[in-house]
Amino acid sequence: MKHPKPDKLAAALAAFGVTLSIAAVADGGHGHQHMSTAQVPESASEWFQVGQAAVRVNKYDLPNLRRAKNVILFVGDGMGVSTVTAARILEGQLNGRDGEFNRLSFEKFANTAFSVTASANQQTSDSAPTATAMVAGIKTNDGAISVDQTIVRTETSADVTAAKSVKTILERAEERGMSTGVVTTARFTHATPAVNYAHISNRDWEADTNLPAGATVKDIARQLLEFPYGDGLEVALGGGRSYFMPNTAADPEYPTQKGRRGDARDLAAEWTAKYNNAEYVWNQSQFDAVNPAKTDHLLGLFERSHMRYEADRKDDAAGEPSLADMTEKAIKILRKNRKGYYLMVEGGRVDHAHHAGNAYRALTDAVALSAAVKKAKQLTDDKDTLILVTADHSHVFTIAGYPSRGNPILGKTAVDGVEAEDSLGLPYTTLAYANGPGWTGGWQRKEFNPANEGTVSAPYAGSKLRPDLSAVDTENPNYMQEASVPMGSETHAGEDVAIYADGPGAYLVRGTLEQNAIYHIMAEALGWSGRR
Repeated sequence: MKHPKPDKLAAALAAFGVTLSIAAVADGGHGHQHMSTAQVPESASEWFQVGQAAVRVNKYDLPNLRRAKNVILFVGDGMGVSTVTAARILEGQLNGRDGEFNRLSFEKFANTAFSVTASANQQTSDSAPTATAMVAGIKTNDGAISVDQTIVRTETSADVTAAKSVKTILERAEERGMSTGVVTTARFTHATPAVNYAHISNRDWEADTNLPAGATVKDIARQLLEFPYGDGLEVALGGGRSYFMPNTAADPEYPTQKGRRGDARDLAAEWTAKYNNAEYVWNQSQFDAVNPAKTDHLLGLFERSHMRYEADRKDDAAGEPSLADMTEKAIKILRKNRKGYYLMVEGGRVDHAHHAGNAYRALTDAVALSAAVKKAKQLTDDKDTLILVTADHSHVFTIAGYPSRGNPILGKTAVDGVEAEDSLGLPYTTLAYANGPGWTGGWQRKEFNPANEGTVSAPYAGSKLRPDLSAVDTENPNYMQEASVPMGSETHAGEDVAIYADGPGAYLVRGTLEQNAIYHIMAEALGWSGRR
């Protein structure tokens, strides 16, 4: 069955009393279950009609059984469902729209599913095994980078590591002559980007100076330069410059700082020497000058460690490209290959802002990821490119209280402009964390009383009250949301995360999936099914 033409689908919807712009149905639906004009329904009948329209559009959105030529995997590190919801609202409010009715770019995708993020040995995981699951198709232990669960985290032998390594989708793509790339706002040697090209038992061994004495396994940065498959990665963009520089060399942006490598190797220089038509860039102007038509291998390292948060990027003296800019450059280089490409794009700092208990930066980085997805959609074709958007894990980040629709998502909970109060008579914010550095003390500890299903007072050491936030600007970018349990760094959460998919093979994304199924969905879409 073919998709109905846009005018026929629009006419069918009109028969239901629903008017959607042609843009909403121009591709036969493709899961864009929203009024493209973003007009918020104002009556019960309008809400009813929009619900009918969503089902009507989905009715015509049939599985795309074509084989994918290209695959782009977007990973919002730590971008759990509550983060997506809050980012959706914030983006809408920042742009003067109804935040609750707003949708991030990837929320308009045709298919969605849940991803179970537990690793082989942890109920709540870190990024190493969760990212490994997505790109290698297996579950492994915390800290492990593209090696199986039988390896111990202290394994330093190159031979043992090789024996326990699991080939990644990027490596398989290179074997097949495809182009490959990884883009991240974190260090390029950080866990999520590293799983694509490196194999090591401990994610912390990013430079040779991080390795234990006597180790024969190669550090993560070195593995990028000594990548053995195909003709190597075509695009590598992110932070982590110091892990590629010798400890005798001054950083070009921060002259008083030096590199981290003790082996005297300058891996960035080796990159340009190794490949034809290769470039290395470390600032905005150099990045802007790169001509994709004349560049076949691009390495960009824009900070000594992680790149700036999106909110702070403007303050970088040397300049840093946005995630959307890097995504665009990567696609324009990779798409020159007629055999297709694989690209991972990571919004790595969503995770870091959550660890810091700072919702503003977590959400604005999630919005930046959405902008990168939008750019990718503009540069690709649904007929040949599968785009997946997901997270490696979630965070203990909550949206609570009963604020009125339109209440500032970063603000204090209010109903019709009147601030709500807790049992102490103090205002509180809609956003909060279950644990983390935002803990401010506590008082009046209570326990459940099974006798009357109420509460009973319990002993509590200390007498600090919550702070009075009445005069505090909780929408300030630097405000740290309160946390229930004091910790130096907020933790990951163990609930499922979402997967959003569009393009060939997107119909495979449905239900509740183990996270390692993401690899197999990409392999199936590319026509590699059954080939390990």
